[in-house]
Amino acid sequence: MDLAQEKSLLRQQALARRAVCDPALGAAMAAHIMRDAPPPPGAIVAGFISLPGEISTAALLAALAAKNIALCLPFTPPRGEALQFRAWRPGAPLVPGRFGTVHPEGPDMVPDFILIPLLAFDAAGNRLGYGGGYYDRTLAAYPSAYRLGCAFAAQGFPTIPTTPTDLKLHAIATEQGVTRFVGA
Repeated sequence: MDLAQEKSLLRQQALARRAVCDPALGAAMAAHIMRDAPPPPGAIVAGFISLPGEISTAALLAALAAKNIALCLPFTPPRGEALQFRAWRPGAPLVPGRFGTVHPEGPDMVPDFILIPLLAFDAAGNRLGYGGGYYDRTLAAYPSAYRLGCAFAAQGFPTIPTTPTDLKLHAIATEQGVTRFVGA
């Protein structure tokens, strides 16, 4: 089996695992992040509005806003480009974007702490996304930004196939807690 086939099979397995999880567990994830891995003072945090089936980031985004942390959300550009980030606060208008996403129309921002949706992760800090490469290009564009994956614990796998250009997560947050990765 080649790498593309291996990743495709893993994506199917991760989607099946995720399908039985309750997005409302995002409230527990938010509590763990705010207690165990909060953004440092002055950080600009790139969040995301959860897609159907993903762990909800609503409680986390609200908690970050309540601490007056600068927030931005991704704007999905055409394929082949890195995500762009635009300023946002809870309650601000969002407009429809590509692939069922929504984004604000605020000014562009450069994040130094990125919350990352994903389909699967492993104990070494590797992640598997949806296959479009948006976060791969984005993380490469912001190599010094802190990379915090957000997922259900059920999305963890023993290993994730990677390439030499894949950047590891610094940590993963789930409804069960925050795990930091050595060497990320």
